[in-house]
Amino acid sequence: MRRAFASVRARATLGASLVVALALVAAGAAVLLALRANLTAQAEGRADSAAREVATQLLAGRPYAELDLPEEDENPVQVVDDRRRLLAASEDLERISGAGTAAVKPVAGSGGDGTRDGQADGTGHGDADEASEPGEIDDDVEYSSGSATVDGDRADYRFAAVEVSTEDRGDLTVYAGGSLADEQSAVSTALTSMLIGFPLLLAVVAGVTWLVTRRALRPVAAITAEMSAITASEDLARRVPEPDTHDEIARLARTTNETLTALQTSVERQRRFVADASHELRSPIASLRTQLEVGAAHPALLDVEGAVEDTVRLQELAADLLLLARLDAGEKPGEARVDLAALVGEELSQRTRDRVEVRTELRSVEVSGSRSQLARVLGNLLNNAQRHARSQVTVATRADGAWAVLAVSDDGEGVPPDERERIFERFVRLDDARTRDEGGAGLGLAIARDVAARHGGTLMVREAPSGGALFELRLPGPAVTRR
Repeated sequence: MRRAFASVRARATLGASLVVALALVAAGAAVLLALRANLTAQAEGRADSAAREVATQLLAGRPYAELDLPEEDENPVQVVDDRRRLLAASEDLERISGAGTAAVKPVAGSGGDGTRDGQADGTGHGDADEASEPGEIDDDVEYSSGSATVDGDRADYRFAAVEVSTEDRGDLTVYAGGSLADEQSAVSTALTSMLIGFPLLLAVVAGVTWLVTRRALRPVAAITAEMSAITASEDLARRVPEPDTHDEIARLARTTNETLTALQTSVERQRRFVADASHELRSPIASLRTQLEVGAAHPALLDVEGAVEDTVRLQELAADLLLLARLDAGEKPGEARVDLAALVGEELSQRTRDRVEVRTELRSVEVSGSRSQLARVLGNLLNNAQRHARSQVTVATRADGAWAVLAVSDDGEGVPPDERERIFERFVRLDDARTRDEGGAGLGLAIARDVAARHGGTLMVREAPSGGALFELRLPGPAVTRR
């Protein structure tokens, strides 16, 4: 069982660690992406600013050789024309990719005369005497990623491309790079911190989960240990400890104790039943054996009638015990249709030894269940009434809404209010009038109530109009669902 608890702790710890790990990975990825995007945007902003500064100088007519270019290692710059020729570039630029061209040296003839090639000797398309539209810098900017080697140092950049239209040099494009070194350094630092911090955080989460789970399962371990001790000792009077909380484990402990209480009651009831049954069986068996031994030794003294009575009594007791065993085992009563009025008529026609008159008030009413079990209930109620009646027993059947009612009353002394539940216990006799010889074993009413409960009904006793006892059996009709 300890292994089971360890397994629960291990699964809880592993599950919590996995959830936290997934959350950390997702959060870390989001942070890295946001950091990279933010720093890349800053690099693009620096590149755009540098490109527009150079474009402004070109728009002002400054020669290529005299352009005031930014620091090469921070913002490498290229100026290309509409034929992708390099017209100006940062001085120490050795290699570049991702910008306007792979060239790093300006073409010949772009040394700074301030004119497009061919215009100085009159072979160009421009005419100084013609009026031309003023130049402008395009508001749109395009970005690209690349690298540049400046003075032997290679670095990654984000290049901004800004187009500028000049009056005398045509359309030009300025490429300026914004260094990604800060972005790479920050992302690398954040990633390193995550790779170091995440495992430590997961270890803390796993440790805390393990300790919390162990503490939470400590009452379960106590319950398990006590249950093992109860199983080993077979002492059903013991109870598991109930934690002073209001959680699921406390409810488990309370439910376990309730189950143990019900089990203890059931076992004690079974033991008491076996003991009482053995005691009840001992008397008729001993009497029958004595009569048979006397008859064997002295045939003239054999009491055949007494032996038959003891045998019948033994047979009835055995039948009662067998029926109780079947009821305790949960035997279903069946779904046959039984007319209570007809059942009463059949039962009374077979009773020839009743000592008092039985009066009937019968109305046809049907129930669903076992005919033999309901007949046993009626017979037991009639036997009980015959033992206590002075001069008359009354049997009535009627319908009461969706319920069928069978009532058996007598004009005897009745049942005291404080004993009206106890008489339905097994092997219970209330007074001296119910002797072992005349009162039976005390199983009739217990059987009657058990059968009533199995049929979804009730059996109660109260005072009859004649002053005796009135036993009322209420059963659901065929259309009523059993509870």
